[in-house]
This record gives sequence, structure tokens and C-alpha cells, in this order.
Amino acid sequence: MPRAIEDYGFISDLQTGALVGRDGSVDWLCLPRFDSPACFAALLGDEDAGRWRIAPVGADVASSRRYRGETLVLETTWDTPSGTVQVIDVMPPRGDAADLVRVVRGVSGRVRVRSDLRLRFDYGNVDPWLTAHERSVTAVAGPDAVELSADTPLRIHDGDVSAEVEISAGESCAFVLTHHASHLRAPRPVDPDRALHDTEDFWARWVEHVDYDGRWRDAVVRSLIVLKALTYAPTGGIAAAATTSLPEDLGGTRNWDYRYCWLRDAAFTLQALVATGFVDEARAWRDWLLRAVAGDPADLQIMYGLDGTRRLAEYELPWLGGYEDSRPVRVGNAAAGQYQLDVWGEVLDCLHVARESGIAPMKEAWDLQRALLDFLEGAWDQPDNGLWEVRGQRRHFVHSKVMAWAGVDRAVRAVEEHGLEGPVERWRALRDRIHADVLARGFDERRGTFTQFYGSEGLDAALLLIPRVGFLPWRDPRVVGTVEAVQKELSEDGFLLRYRPEADGRVDGLPGDEGVFLACTAWLADALHGIGREEEAVALFERLLDLRNDLGLLSEQYHTGLHRQLGNTPQAFSHFALVNAARRLSGAPTTTAETPRGGTSGPGEGQHP
Repeated sequence: MPRAIEDYGFISDLQTGALVGRDGSVDWLCLPRFDSPACFAALLGDEDAGRWRIAPVGADVASSRRYRGETLVLETTWDTPSGTVQVIDVMPPRGDAADLVRVVRGVSGRVRVRSDLRLRFDYGNVDPWLTAHERSVTAVAGPDAVELSADTPLRIHDGDVSAEVEISAGESCAFVLTHHASHLRAPRPVDPDRALHDTEDFWARWVEHVDYDGRWRDAVVRSLIVLKALTYAPTGGIAAAATTSLPEDLGGTRNWDYRYCWLRDAAFTLQALVATGFVDEARAWRDWLLRAVAGDPADLQIMYGLDGTRRLAEYELPWLGGYEDSRPVRVGNAAAGQYQLDVWGEVLDCLHVARESGIAPMKEAWDLQRALLDFLEGAWDQPDNGLWEVRGQRRHFVHSKVMAWAGVDRAVRAVEEHGLEGPVERWRALRDRIHADVLARGFDERRGTFTQFYGSEGLDAALLLIPRVGFLPWRDPRVVGTVEAVQKELSEDGFLLRYRPEADGRVDGLPGDEGVFLACTAWLADALHGIGREEEAVALFERLLDLRNDLGLLSEQYHTGLHRQLGNTPQAFSHFALVNAARRLSGAPTTTAETPRGGTSGPGEGQHP
């Protein structure tokens, strides 16, 4: 039985990542990439699907745990009747292979510690062939091979590998798990002490570049580390999360695979990274984007594999029971084939942010933007599946139209402010046309609020982003009315739902409910601040911080009744929203994108807080 989602810590080598429970068990690890099949999948079933536990004999959960300083080195401590030990878990920066290093260290007394390794490749479906060597074991299954080396003898029994060792104060025992392609010779395992040193040094040097000294620095730095850890270093692609099929509805079917690169999520992530000083990551993502979307702009996908792969066919794994019986377990994501209009705007806005941050322009990047604009010009007035990837009928989602407007606005600014070439008069007219259409069809005069889609009775938390992209000023009565309506109608214990699934006859086309969406709660805090309710904004933001686990990690959603995290974890969407909200609540300067441009803004124009 897997533990609560918030009971897991996260480590990563910037190509894949592992979830480590409070009980010392690695219950999720995909090798060699985030989106590869898992060799430890107990998270989505039970221990028969693969796991690796190291803990004192007879102990359950650890006494405490922490990350060492501002790093991704996880240190878990057990206080037992006979003494105290620590298990230090780390995935060092990738060399020739992926390594998972686990070091047991004695703190006081003398403690007997046991390691139980159960490798099951292909998401728990394949038992490997095990071969014992002197203080090492080789596991092979099809294309995959794993070497486990240790400072103590290893035993094989019924397909598992175990070891027991007594650790006294000042002593240590290291275990190193190394993955490689089965047709290649096994690489030399990393030196555990060197791996710890190199990993700590890597994160310490990376964090030196953080450009944020505000009130919530610790939370911001931890979230930035998570965002960096979800980056696939070889290409610059950014995974939305490290897991698949952690449920949005416990026991339900809202279980999706998030181990891919959503253009929207990556764009938001890059905005958070650029705003806090990480320009290199923005440059790498821009280059990844140019490769991934090369071709006809009409074929732009909302998501890609970490290497730019386009086919992400969705299928089910019936042999896995699902996290707390939440079935089906899914791999791949059928939403890759959806039409989500806002993505064109998100990409154009992100490339604008990159340009504003001083990244050297590339002709290919501007050529891509012009091609995307050509597509937008002919497609902005079509219904789509929207930001939340509804699997029901396509609609004219207001957020999608606003982001189409934002994409065209950024093109106009590229010409006006950066001297790039393009049909700016035509783009200005298009920008005004989209603006007028949204105001005429997306705003409910009777209720005083924008709606989820044209003619909708429901609301959408994404409406809070309307002033953030510069579509209207913060103090415009239509913005204020929308913020207040969203807060009133979508709040659950003060936190925010994305939308009401039951509104407009199950617009999302799915059964069941879901928890409050953590990124949306950050958006609400940001919006309250924007309309002048600063104290309320800070109070809500600090309540959001309290939903993080003891390591500062957030999943996608939260169940206010059960007081538990829900959805895939750690979730980039939640962490970049936290970073951006913290910056703004700390008084970060308004960006050029937030200054209203184009169209008729109406009452309240220019009344910024």
C-alpha cells in the first residue's frame, strides 16, 4: 500500500527522478528518463510492482527528514531504542549512466538496518534475471540492465535482493544502483562520497544565481529547485510532473500521465525562472521549442515528449491496481491531440519574455512566431478544448481567446519595441478584433463577471489571468467583479477549484470530482493583491504555503476534507505559480506584458495598484 502523496520526497538527476517515502522506500523510479517505464512502481500498486526500502529492522516511518540546505540531497533520520541512523538519498548529476545512491550513516548507538530491493521492469510487469557477483547483483530484462553494488554482502531470494548490516556511530554503508542498456558493458558505479559532494556542489552553485530576497525566500528557492529538477537536461524540455496516474479524485478515473512537456506549463515555468535570474534555462527551452514544433504551425501540439517526440499514445496498465484503487493507470496522454487555442498565445508570450530578458534573438525564433501568428489569424475564432483539456464538447473558452489576444499583442510589441519586421497594422487590427469579441461575448453584464466560455453559466479560475497578461487593468470594474465572483463561487475552504465540474452539464466530460487546484489558489492570491486587497492576498498565500509537505513539495491538488495532497507530484504548475505569486506579493516590478495594450479597456483603465 503506497503512502500519502505528501509522505514522499523527491530526488532527481535532471533526467529522471525518484519518490522516496517516509518509510525509506523508493516507490517510484523510471529509468533512464522521466517518461521511461518504471522499475519501481509500488506507488501505483503494491510492493510487488517494485520498490527499494532501506530502514532500521522493525521500524516504520522515520523520525524526521530534510533536504541538506538548498539542495536536492535527501536526509532521512530514524531514532530507535538502540541508536540513531540516517539514510542519505541522492541522484548525482548524470555521467555515463543514471545512478541512485543510498548511504546509511550511524549517528549514535548501534542499529541494525535492512535493505530490500525488488526490481520489476515495465511498470511492475517484468521480473528481471538476477546474477550475483561479489558485493554486487546484475538485473537484466530486455533492453534494461541494473547493477546494484554495496559495501556489504547481498543476498538473492525469490527474485529479491536483500542485505542487513549493523551500523554504529561514525560508520557508513553505501548502496549504488546504476542503470544501463543491457547490450552495453556496465559502467563503473559512482563513488558514493564523491556523488554526495558533487550533488551538493551542483545545487549550491545553481542556487547562487537566485535573484529573489523577498519575504518567502526559502519557499521560492525550494520551488525553483523543483522546477530545475523537472528539467530534462539533454534537451531543455520541462516535465509537468515526475509521475503518472496519481489521482485527482481518490478511487476515481481522473488519472493522467504528466511526465511530458506541456508547452503551456513550460512557458509558465520559464517565466518563473527568468524572473528569478535563470536565463540559461530559458535559452535551452527556446531551443528545445524550435526543434519540437518545427513544421506546420497548424500541427502545433499542446505537449511533446521530453526529446520532442510527438506521438504520446494513451494506454492503460491493467495489472496495476492504481493508487488507493484509482483506476485506470494510464501511460501516454490523449490530450496531446487536442486543440487548445491558448497554447499558441502561451508560446508567443514565452518567446516575448525570452526576448525581453536579453536572450540573443534568432531568426528561426521570429520566423516561428510569424508562422504561429499566421495560424492564429485564421483560427482564433474557433472553439477549442481549453486550458483544462476538457474531454467534452469544444467551446469558445474565454481564457483561450484572451491568450490568442496576448500572442498577437506580443507580436505587435516585437515590431514596436524591438524593431522586428512584420505586418504590424494588420496585427494591431487583429488584436483589436479579438479584444472586442471577448468583451462582447465573454462578459456577463448581468452578473458582472467574465465566464468560462461564451454563453456559460460557470466560471473558470483561469479568468484571474486576464489582467496578468495585460488584457485589462487590474482596477477595471470587470476585472474586480471577475476576481470577486471567482473567489465566491469556486472557493472551497478558502482555496480555489479550477471550475465546477457539474457546471454547464459536465463541461469536462468526465465523472467524479476533484480537489482544489493549488496553482489557481496562487493565482487568486496574486489577483487579490492586484485589485488592492493586499492583506487578504498575503493571508491566502501563507495558507497555501502550509499545504506543502515537510520538504516544501506540492502536488497538483488538495483535498480540503481529508487534508491530503492529490494528483501528480511534484507538480511544476503548483511550484511556478508559487514562485510568481511570491514575487508579486513581495513587490516585484510589473512586467511590460502586464500593461494593458490594444482594444478599448473601458472604465478603470490605467488604475494600477
